[in-house]
Formats: sequence, structure tokens, C-alpha cells
Amino acid sequence: MKLFLQLAYLIYHTFKKLLETYMLKAILRACSFAITVSMATSVAAATATNIADQAEKVSPLMPGLTVPAIALKDKTGKNVTLAERFAEKTTVLIVYRGGWCPYCSKQLANVQKIEAELADLGAQIIAVSPDSPEKLAESKIDSPNYQLLSDDSLLLSQALGLAFYLDDKTATIYRNKLGVNFVSLDGKAKVALPVPAVFVIDQKGLVHFQYANPNYKVRLTESLLLAAVKSVSEQ
Repeated sequence: MKLFLQLAYLIYHTFKKLLETYMLKAILRACSFAITVSMATSVAAATATNIADQAEKVSPLMPGLTVPAIALKDKTGKNVTLAERFAEKTTVLIVYRGGWCPYCSKQLANVQKIEAELADLGAQIIAVSPDSPEKLAESKIDSPNYQLLSDDSLLLSQALGLAFYLDDKTATIYRNKLGVNFVSLDGKAKVALPVPAVFVIDQKGLVHFQYANPNYKVRLTESLLLAAVKSVSEQ
């Protein structure tokens, strides 16, 4: 009988110890999960640093200011540092909504028609959109002097003061049909886009000319763009 009680006591304390260990591990896992979720939420919220409520309320970077140092991805997924590209020559920086937008596609095609004239003025073309590198790879634009880059997290669009949230109705249409970039804010999924814009930037990253229009159907003319680049090249 005594032996039986000792055995029962041993089994009880062993089971108790195992249970306490299991509960401790469960508590630690729960804490770890909570910390991870908290960090993820903070990071997601931190990505939305400068997004206007609507296109008419954006505040584009003005001439005389410098474009922040940001790295984007090319169509192969390789990082491209804008400051390094700017240092090469005068840059025509085009920010567009995406390859799905017919107005953007037309603008890029029209700029391609004056690519040689821009090159003669010592300028290169960099076109940036929220499209993924995979989407960029589908483009027919392929030139050393005309590069497409992905800003799929809207880092550059926010830095340039061009990003804005779509209204719910438009966002639903774009989300379901056009696959536009999502931006999470305060735990809610929202769709954001950049206002189409064109900047002429010197080798130091300084903006000399800027055109941004909330009306995405109205784009900068090629003649005015050439005049702006010519003005910079003569300085």
C-alpha cells in the first residue's frame, strides 16, 4: 500500500510538472504571437506615411526640393537606387498609375516617340508605377535610356506627395478588376494610387520642373516636356 501511494505521488507530481511546462510554453507562444501581430500592425501602419484622402488634396514635391533617396525594383526584381541613376544625367521622372490605365499607356508611348530628342538633350527617362516587377516585364518598352521601375509599396509616390486613397466605390472596381496596389491603414485595407506626374530632375536629385494633375485624363504635352528639359540642360 505504501509503495502504491509513493508511486501515485510520483505520477501526480510528474504530470503536474509536465502540465505546468506545457502551459508555460502555451503562454509564451501566445505572447510571442501577440508581439508579432503588434509589430506587423505597426509596420503596416508605418507604410502609410503620406497618403491624401483624395487626388485633389495631394501636395506634390515642388521645384527647388530634392527627391528623397529611395530604392525601387526593375522588371527583374533588382534594386535600383534613384540617387545613383539621377547622378548619371538629367532625368525625366514619370509617375503613372499602372500599365492597366489607357491614359498612362498612351503617355508612355508618346514619350517614347521623343526619346531620341530627350537623349540628344542629355536626358534619360524613368517611369515609375505601383505595378509589380512581373507586370513591368510585360511592357514593350525596353531601352537603356527608358527604364520602368516598380513602386509597389508606394514609397516614392508618398515621398513625392502624390499618393491618395480611392473612394470605396472606385476602390472596389479597381480592386476587383485591375489589381491595383493595396495599402493597409489602421487595420483596414484601402486602395491607393499616385496622381500622374512628371518631374525634370538634375544630377543632384534637385527638381527643376514638376507637373501633376489630379485629373488623370490630362497629361503633360511632349512639346512642353522637351522645353522643360532643354531649359535644364542649358543651365
